[in-house]
Amino acid sequence: MTGTTGPTRRAGLKSMVAALAAVPLLGTAGASAPQQESRVRATLAPASDAPLEVMTFNLRYPGARDPNTWPVRRPVMRALLRRAAPHVIGTQEGLAAQLRDIEADLGPHYDWIAKGRSVEDPEAVAVFYDTRRLAPVEHAHFWLSDTPEVRGSNTWGGNYPRMVTWVRFRDLRARREFCILNTHLDNGSQNARVRSADLIAERLARFDRSLPLLVTGDFNAIAHASPVYDTLLASGLVDTWDTARARGGVYGTYHGYRALIPGGDRIDWILATPGVTVHREWTDAFTVNGQYPSDHLPVQASVTLG
Repeated sequence: MTGTTGPTRRAGLKSMVAALAAVPLLGTAGASAPQQESRVRATLAPASDAPLEVMTFNLRYPGARDPNTWPVRRPVMRALLRRAAPHVIGTQEGLAAQLRDIEADLGPHYDWIAKGRSVEDPEAVAVFYDTRRLAPVEHAHFWLSDTPEVRGSNTWGGNYPRMVTWVRFRDLRARREFCILNTHLDNGSQNARVRSADLIAERLARFDRSLPLLVTGDFNAIAHASPVYDTLLASGLVDTWDTARARGGVYGTYHGYRALIPGGDRIDWILATPGVTVHREWTDAFTVNGQYPSDHLPVQASVTLG
């Protein structure tokens, strides 16, 4: 697996804003040329008990019809994210201008890493992070297809090209490293979802499993009731919802701006290696005057890296 090493900084990103209008390549600038991913073992001091706040959130792309356009939803999104204050967010469906809005709303201590899923389609699975807590060490992208290194490739009958963005972070407070892998599986094709899960499991086997691992995403598959879920858990992961010591906001994670369903289907998950301790996990049903920030609820977990 190829990776890109070195920190990615907001200053570099803002210098690229004009270029982003012409080239649908998202994310922060300042990355070096790709190089072979190393199986480096963490040499940092043992982790402290400082909880890490992790979120997965399908943002809903900004082309929604009234009354749920992005200008209407953005203030609610801003309020939710500032209140939740996650250290790392695996997002789905973000477009370039929307991601820059979220960056601005989160404040000067957040940055993000992403790449558009194809030249024609800049939608991304961006990873946001709090620079006061986390520093990226390495990151890369691959596509969920028979040709995973080919940007925009789609060979399994999916409605859209689908991809993965992963990052290896150094936790500056807990003083250790971990990896996060973020994705969004196809909404239309069961075959594409199953094949995607197989590829993700294969790629996860290449990661240094001495490092804690988190997987975030909108999987378009129901937890406990799909081969996608079974494949990813068989790869050595656990569902943090199940391992959490406490849970809250027990709703289906996709609501489509309709009434929430208590105990409904979870299609947005946070998975982890078994050594990660999950203190609490919840789906956040935050609204302002009945307006949701997205057609999905974000899922957040407070964890300690094992």
